Amino acid sequence: MYGISRRGLLQTGAAAGVLAATGMPLRAQTRGGKLTAGLGGANTSDSWDARTHSDIFMIAACHGTVFDCLTEVAADGSLQGELAESWEASADAKTWTFTLRSGVTFHNGKPFGADDVIESLQMHVGEDSKSAAKPIVEAISEMNKLSDTQVEFVLASGNADFPYLMSDYHIVMYPAGQIEEAIAQGIGTGLYQVQSFDPGVRMTATRYADHYKGDSAGFFDEIEYIAINDNTARMNALMTGQVDTINRIDFKTESLLRANPALRIQEVTGNQHYSMPMLTDVSPYDNVNVRKALKYGIDRQELVDKILLGHGAIGNDTPIGPANQYYHAEMEQLEYDPDQAKFYLQQAGMDSLDIEFSASNAAFEGAVDAGQLFQASAAAAGININVVQEPADGYWSNVWLNKPFCACYWSGRATEDWMFSTAYEAGVPWNDSQWDSDDSARFQELLLAARAELDTDVRQSQYFEMQQILRDEGGVLIPMFANYVQAVNNRIYSPDTVGNLWQMDNARMAERWSVA
Repeated sequence: MYGISRRGLLQTGAAAGVLAATGMPLRAQTRGGKLTAGLGGANTSDSWDARTHSDIFMIAACHGTVFDCLTEVAADGSLQGELAESWEASADAKTWTFTLRSGVTFHNGKPFGADDVIESLQMHVGEDSKSAAKPIVEAISEMNKLSDTQVEFVLASGNADFPYLMSDYHIVMYPAGQIEEAIAQGIGTGLYQVQSFDPGVRMTATRYADHYKGDSAGFFDEIEYIAINDNTARMNALMTGQVDTINRIDFKTESLLRANPALRIQEVTGNQHYSMPMLTDVSPYDNVNVRKALKYGIDRQELVDKILLGHGAIGNDTPIGPANQYYHAEMEQLEYDPDQAKFYLQQAGMDSLDIEFSASNAAFEGAVDAGQLFQASAAAAGININVVQEPADGYWSNVWLNKPFCACYWSGRATEDWMFSTAYEAGVPWNDSQWDSDDSARFQELLLAARAELDTDVRQSQYFEMQQILRDEGGVLIPMFANYVQAVNNRIYSPDTVGNLWQMDNARMAERWSVA
């Protein structure tokens, strides 16, 4: 099987994202030059340990530049081989055999093979592992080296989406026996080799000679990623020519960028969603009626209008979006209803509720403002929200997963199971609402059943029911889906179709873009 286009059981997953018209013709891409990007989402604790990556700076630097995965989600949403050349599954999708590319070397000259795959995957499991990919790898019962270029994975239960999971940005390939060295120095098989790395500040890399992707990707001679977490500073860096491209533009100043003839805006619709997780094992969020009160106490359309300025759509408290195959588009939309919020507060035995909501623009641009809008709308229902503005640096290590109610964002995932098993399966490291069988045994039961289900119609009904459960009982408010909106200098060429799975062309701009 040479790639998957997710037709029927394995169809679409992530729909193609289309750029705004740029007038740039299709043509062969130019080799040479340098790409300088100003990126938010950087931290002083960043490292080349992909198990810890959670935001765009290191996702782009690692999985998109210096390292490779076994598979890769293309810009059009199809699945392609990266370090894996092909894969085949048993009839029950429990046993998968991956054939690896020959002639691939790490940046230190070590040949790539089956031992590297097995050791790189084993990094993610173990009692103390906090890797977000732990649930993916734990589902593998056996990893068998069939030859230097073939690995067999035997799963605990069938998973029709397994090849997609091997493109997860946490599961990059390291050299066996040299993993600590590779993490310290950034030694991968990617198109670019690290020249310098200052965590939370800057990364530079140069094109790796004789790369296995040949002339089909990696058109720049040099890559420089500069950490610019402040959105105003990022915009100024682009406007003054210090960088060629930036992520997450500030919608309030978008008009300034559009007015500059040297720049263009990329807007891509995908499954990125801005969320507000509650720890359901902490009072008062352990009470489902309190959760329902909050769901009715938020004005979703106001957030789309005032925070996204129209660059997105209202959410319905489920992470499955229109770019997913089993998106439940017909599910009734939750609306702002302070009377309903009061009703559920009374069902919880309360006349009023006093809570704190932690927010920072590290979560998403306008997160603090979103909290204040929520504060105003919820007040009509007797819900008093104190918005706590948290520092941007360290937000993901000190606030998210630690404070009981906070702002967050998710890129979404190409498949339903990938999304649910990353953030909603009981016990997984990134379950940011601590949702488990005590909250909904039915949801957890369906999660396991749908993963192994090969009948598309049955699978659809299972995923529809799971979305309904999350909307009605879940511990995560998802008030809005946000488009990816980024800006590029016209000296940089990008294809007409850019990926919508992650920001910045699936975080692979270093691989896919070129000098114009």
